[in-house]
Formats: sequence, structure tokens, C-alpha cells
Amino acid sequence: MSTATVGSRGKMRKLEKSTVTIGRLAKASNVKVTTIRYYESIGLIDPPDRSEGGQRIYDEKAIERMRFIRHARDLGFPLEAIRELIALSRNEDRSCAEVDAIARRHAADVKQRIKRLKALERELNRMIKECSVDRISDCRIMEVLSNHDLCGTPH
Repeated sequence: MSTATVGSRGKMRKLEKSTVTIGRLAKASNVKVTTIRYYESIGLIDPPDRSEGGQRIYDEKAIERMRFIRHARDLGFPLEAIRELIALSRNEDRSCAEVDAIARRHAADVKQRIKRLKALERELNRMIKECSVDRISDCRIMEVLSNHDLCGTPH
């Protein structure tokens, strides 16, 4: 992490020692380089400064943002909710009621997904139990997969 000179929109300035390349940002935040580029392209992270050679140069704030995004993604937050959270974080004196609402909405979505997954598990177990395990031509699993009307639960 050495000091370098970079251009940002035509301006030259000295970088601080706490800057990192995209590879180091990826390693520090446990996010793939291609994912970082994608997040940049959709505006979740600000476009970085560039070195004289055109290499992306990120600061400590970018590392924190990537870690935030990664953790939110690990918790299943959709990108649009993360975008909202990032926008809300720009005003630290604001009430966190909107953040709370986003988290509650996500928790409700997770609860619905769990409900659907439990129904899916019951249906799969039912199909497996009804399978004769003889020949594929008599296989109940193949029969149910071929005909949605044979499912025990609606999709």
C-alpha cells in the first residue's frame, strides 16, 4: 500500500497509504473482483480513483462499504434494500425507523420463504415415500414431476 499519484476526473492528487487495489479490496471484503465491478456499475459503490496506469484505487471507506454489502448479502438482503440502506446511512442524524422497516420487510420475506421451503420439503418427502423404487416407468417421483396436478401442495 504505497503512496501514488492518481487522476480523478482530470485532477491529480497524492493517495494516502490506506488505499488498496481492487484485488486487495476483494480480499479484504471477501468479495470477488467481478462482483466489485458489478456493484460499481450499478452504483452501490462509488467509482474509484484510478492510478496513472488506470488501475482502480480504493480507500478505507470503500472497504467498509464492501464489507457492509457483503454482510447484508450474506443475510439475504436484496440489492435494492441494500441500496436503500446505503442511501439512509448518508444521514447519520436521521431516525432509523426506515432502516427498521427495511429489516422488518426482509424478515417477513424470509418467513415466507421458510414457509414455502417447508411445503416443498413436505411435498418432496411425500413423493419419495410414494415411490416404489422399482423401475423408472413406475417411479412416482418422475410421474409427479411430469404432472403438476399430482402435487400435494399448490406451487
